[in-house]
Amino acid sequence: MTLFADAVEASELVAATSSRSRKIAILAELLRTLEPDEVPICVGFLSGLPRQGRVGVGYAAIYGLEAVAAVDPTLSVDDVDRAISAIGAARGSGSTTVRGQLLHALLTRATKPEADFLRRLLTGELRQGALAGLMADAVARAAGVPGDLARRALMLSGDLTQMAQIAMTGGEQGLREVGFEIFRPILPMLASTSASVSEAVAGFQRASVEWKLDGIRIQIHRRDGEVRIYTRNLNEITADLPGIVDAVRRLPATQAVLDGEALWMGDDGPGSFQQTVSQIDSDAPPEGIVTFLFDALHIDGEDLLDTPLQERAARLQSIAPALRIPSMLTSDPEEGQRVLEESLGAGHEGVVVKDAASTYAAGRRGKAWRKVKPVRTYDLVVLGAEWGHGRRRGWLSNLHLGARDPDTGAFVMVGKCFKGLTDELLRWQTSELLARETSRRGIAVLVRPELVVEIALDGVQSSTRYPGGVALRFARVKRYRPDKRADEADVIGDLRALLPGRS
Repeated sequence: MTLFADAVEASELVAATSSRSRKIAILAELLRTLEPDEVPICVGFLSGLPRQGRVGVGYAAIYGLEAVAAVDPTLSVDDVDRAISAIGAARGSGSTTVRGQLLHALLTRATKPEADFLRRLLTGELRQGALAGLMADAVARAAGVPGDLARRALMLSGDLTQMAQIAMTGGEQGLREVGFEIFRPILPMLASTSASVSEAVAGFQRASVEWKLDGIRIQIHRRDGEVRIYTRNLNEITADLPGIVDAVRRLPATQAVLDGEALWMGDDGPGSFQQTVSQIDSDAPPEGIVTFLFDALHIDGEDLLDTPLQERAARLQSIAPALRIPSMLTSDPEEGQRVLEESLGAGHEGVVVKDAASTYAAGRRGKAWRKVKPVRTYDLVVLGAEWGHGRRRGWLSNLHLGARDPDTGAFVMVGKCFKGLTDELLRWQTSELLARETSRRGIAVLVRPELVVEIALDGVQSSTRYPGGVALRFARVKRYRPDKRADEADVIGDLRALLPGRS
């Protein structure tokens, strides 16, 4: 039996160091001491999300409870896991009272450090730096298996806690048995940012330059007549996209896993991201939202993840030529620039330049895919906002923005922004931020770091005002990103790289 206090102590040690190797060593040391059934529990705790997921505990519900802390640690990790399951199971009439009683009982058994950990864990505020990638490396070390094998199993399973249990109990052989399964979505491959098409194309021997759409990333799985559609966060949205389901059923394949975008197309061309989101509901007309495909991960019994992109593109072309995103294979930066101009002329936001020889490295934001937009945009996290004045009186307006520090998992403030906010967005923003309020400081309302917002900017400048050492220049809000989690926000290093003399 492992004490919950051991997991809390490991969390504190991880938070106290900026060394990635030291973080991995701390986590691996704990993992080696666990019983097999404790592995997924502790991995969930230390990566900031219980294995049960979010169980509906609000900030006010748990922080409003008064409980006398225990003097000595007696809680086991299993005790806490069972309590969280019971809290999540409380539904229906009277569930608020039941949840409150369960939370109070749990907190009275916890020591002060344990209670603090629990409050942050259950409200999504636990950011001690044990993110999925780092935890995967810690699992690999503890299990004595290759790191790339653990990361691949994580990619294919989409479940960190499951991968950890397999690694710790089945070792290398167990991880090798984690295969690609239709109707089990995998983590999507992600793109980093490049300043220009010529820079991106020059980085590859041969490149695929593809239109970049402002839609919703989707992964489509088909077996015979059954089709399921998943978001980038692996949530199923099949029922909301009947038009795409019908289009995929017409493809000449009995099995397929396809990567693409769902996009609302209006009479005047592509809609905005917000328009697409608003249309994805049960009332959306089937012909309103269409799919554009850019990758094939499996076709008729053949897994294509380890196949070069150029060959995957040819396979996609063979079964879905009418659904493919416009693209060009080239080594010429000028040809790539023409694709960018065509994309912008059609109302889209830029291009993605991909290494034609690259395999599909799901879940990683590497250099094999590079997005190019005319205006630099970054996904940042809202840390707070200030009450407006004049015509914005009564609304939270000036946003406090943070970039993610990958070493700590925390967010580093990099500036403020009030431009680009419509009246509708101000109303929505005020409601959403007040629901996440943690404290107030003068005219500022500080909030839980949960909302991701896409910010356009002209660059950055050195700053001693903000702890990240940079400040945003001419920042404006482009849109909120409800499809992204805070731990998917851009990192502080991406912004520092914009400073003169950096690359």
